[in-house]
Amino acid sequence: GFCTNLLLAQTPKHILAQTNNNTEIRCELRNDHAGVYWFRWSQERQKFEFLVFSNLLGKATYGANITQDKFSVRGASSHTSYSLHISHLHASDNGTYYCSVSQSSQLLLGSGTQLGVVDVLPPPSKTTQAPRSKKPMWCVTKRKAAGKKG
Repeated sequence: GFCTNLLLAQTPKHILAQTNNNTEIRCELRNDHAGVYWFRWSQERQKFEFLVFSNLLGKATYGANITQDKFSVRGASSHTSYSLHISHLHASDNGTYYCSVSQSSQLLLGSGTQLGVVDVLPPPSKTTQAPRSKKPMWCVTKRKAAGKKG
């Protein structure tokens, strides 16, 4: 299985957005890197799609059929925080988005953000907010968290 990489913290986990709106996915990096890649896993097409690579100078390189007015990357000057901005949302944008950095010739993936685009947002109901009883996928046990009790 995959291990969520502690060097890449990606938020939020899930986004439900309305058609034609915009959304943003954040990625925090905790190590040196040469730039950030963004990928989308498309369930429909069953493949990883390369969206855009942003280097430390903020220069963006786009994947095939990826347009700049659709995807833009914003980076903090500290190079530790990046966000992928997606405009004009459409059903074809559904999928799981990953930020990624290249390290020692392999790509490290973030934890992923699931994006769902709908024409009408469902009314807020308490049931949808229930956390799933999935164990968190950290590879390293987070000792600090154990001390705090909600």
